[in-house]
Amino acid sequence: MCPINASNLHRIFDKLDRDGDGFVGVDELMWLLETIGVQTSLDELELLVGKKGFLDSIDFLLFHDIVISGENMDEKKFRTKEQEEEDKHMEKDLVQAFEVFDLNGDGFISSEELQSALCKLGLLDEQCGKDCKSMINVYDTNSDGKLDFEEFKNMMLHSDS
Repeated sequence: MCPINASNLHRIFDKLDRDGDGFVGVDELMWLLETIGVQTSLDELELLVGKKGFLDSIDFLLFHDIVISGENMDEKKFRTKEQEEEDKHMEKDLVQAFEVFDLNGDGFISSEELQSALCKLGLLDEQCGKDCKSMINVYDTNSDGKLDFEEFKNMMLHSDS
């Protein structure tokens, strides 16, 4: 899919500006966002647009950049329903994977648990305990010698494999 360029944005702006006054109001922006599957509230949109309640064509281009890049705002405010469902599904999968390695159910993965689980899965031989400690240390942000769920999630989502 090609990115939307300035020329396309000007055409979109002209279509939204039904009365031809050179401005697009919050209602038209809300309709556009809902149409393309972006979830937001009217209050959030009014915060972005400002007190005047409308955008001229230059402000509309900036608005597009903000919505697309997530700059100057919490990106979660403008997420599609599909993205939110995908995130929920991924989180559920990560919890299940975490539970495979958290053998004693204490909410942490120790190097011993990691070694045991990897050996049971046939991914590691039992002599590699040192390697498991090294793997844990790479993502152990609080240096407690084990991984909590957030550290595990960071490891799984940010690995280079």
